Amino acid sequence: MDEAKTVMQAVIRSRYGNPEVLQVTTLGRPVPRRNEVLIRVQAAGVDYGQWHLMAGRPYVMRLATGLMQPTQHGLGKDVSGVVEAVGAEVTRFAVGDAVFGAASQTYAQFACAREDQLCRKPQRLSFEQAAATAISGVTALIALRDVAKVRPGQSVCVIGAGGGVGSWAVQLARHFGAHVTAVCSTSKVDFVRELGAASVIDYLQAPLPTDGRFDVILDLAGHRPMKVLRRALAPRGTLVLGGGEGGGRWFGGMGRTLRAALWSMFLTQRLVMLMGFVKPEPLQALADILGRPGVTPAVDRSFPLEQAADAMRALVSGQVRGKLVLRVAA
Repeated sequence: MDEAKTVMQAVIRSRYGNPEVLQVTTLGRPVPRRNEVLIRVQAAGVDYGQWHLMAGRPYVMRLATGLMQPTQHGLGKDVSGVVEAVGAEVTRFAVGDAVFGAASQTYAQFACAREDQLCRKPQRLSFEQAAATAISGVTALIALRDVAKVRPGQSVCVIGAGGGVGSWAVQLARHFGAHVTAVCSTSKVDFVRELGAASVIDYLQAPLPTDGRFDVILDLAGHRPMKVLRRALAPRGTLVLGGGEGGGRWFGGMGRTLRAALWSMFLTQRLVMLMGFVKPEPLQALADILGRPGVTPAVDRSFPLEQAADAMRALVSGQVRGKLVLRVAA
């Protein structure tokens, strides 16, 4: 067999650390299991989840990923591409289908994904836009639709509106008929307004209001004290806590969210911790929404696969508007 047909280029890291630990190497192509699809990757999303896996922080996560060095060297979860092969039990996809969703080790030319973790790519989306969808889009959808149960006419505040999940949340909250207030830095004000935010608060210029006006607050930044957030929240409103990249090295932002969940038992306000997992039903629901104009993945820029380290540096710069993507195939 031609060796070129059995190997691929992939981004790996053999130790935890800064982006310098990332390297491009040659690996054998993965082989799909019976319920899996092999994807020829066109693009892969870059997000904080992958940064945490690269850095090995917070340290508590190493209980699952390897204490001193990572047990799995590849990175990447978000994916878009073309089906290259299917397992014996796969019925929804065929070779040549354009798909997007969540796979394993997608910073590579080929990746495997379970059939139920994929959807057909909407024709109106590019592969790069589709690669920015599954992780952040499903997280935002679950937060608003399932956790906060946003209804038309409600007032929704998205803190961290200019980031990956935030840019999705602004659009989806508007899609559900809410009045959206976006909180972001000065450089992202115009960007979040273009996403559909009815009001924008530049946190460098003005604080959150303290009049309890918001039915729902989605906090993706994680830096504000709980008392500040609760003053902005309606007496029976819902606060959904995610993000928290500024947390400590050991537990990250988990401490704050766990405390909030305990406090919620004694309050009329709901304080809820957001867990982002790609599930089949919300992924398909998101694909259906994206099949029509109105909600579009916000891609700041893309990097070629060999510049994965540069993409990670850009991610933590604080200047990204929406999502970053690795461009794997031309």
